Amino acid sequence: MTLQELFNILSDNPEILGFYFLAVPLTAFLAGVFGKGEGHLSPWKQLYCVLIFLAAIPGIFAVTLNVYFFLFERQPILQTNIYTQVIPIVFMIFTIWLIKRNVPLELVPGFDKLGGLLMIIFAVLSVMWLLDRLHIIAITIMPFHYVLIFLVIVFIAIRIGLKRLMAKSE
Repeated sequence: MTLQELFNILSDNPEILGFYFLAVPLTAFLAGVFGKGEGHLSPWKQLYCVLIFLAAIPGIFAVTLNVYFFLFERQPILQTNIYTQVIPIVFMIFTIWLIKRNVPLELVPGFDKLGGLLMIIFAVLSVMWLLDRLHIIAITIMPFHYVLIFLVIVFIAIRIGLKRLMAKSE
């Protein structure tokens, strides 16, 4: 099964995504109601951790997919798939907002890892975009020290992202 076939199945059966993207924020809402003021305690913060990752992984994937489609594939915005490119981002933001209402996100285990993951994805996409846009002619016209400075900055960002991703949570 290819990724396109998976997207086609999800687009043809929106009730699958509808259930998933309603169940996660609904669970976050109910956890906020039943655990009001206790979000920093042990059973709730593990639930919030699971909910954040259940919402953030499809959301981050959708953001990355959108950046890839718009930068590399040059997909028109009118051909954006609502089910796989928009809804995951909206529900990721909504779920994190619901969780943030009950507990500071710094207290949720693993939330700090998402920033590092985003930084790594951004740095890798930047390098890929640069390599896609640069041609031999562009490198000979562009001063080489600018290319080196950009690559050093990108690799420092990747290193910082990896450190944040691999750092131990307190």
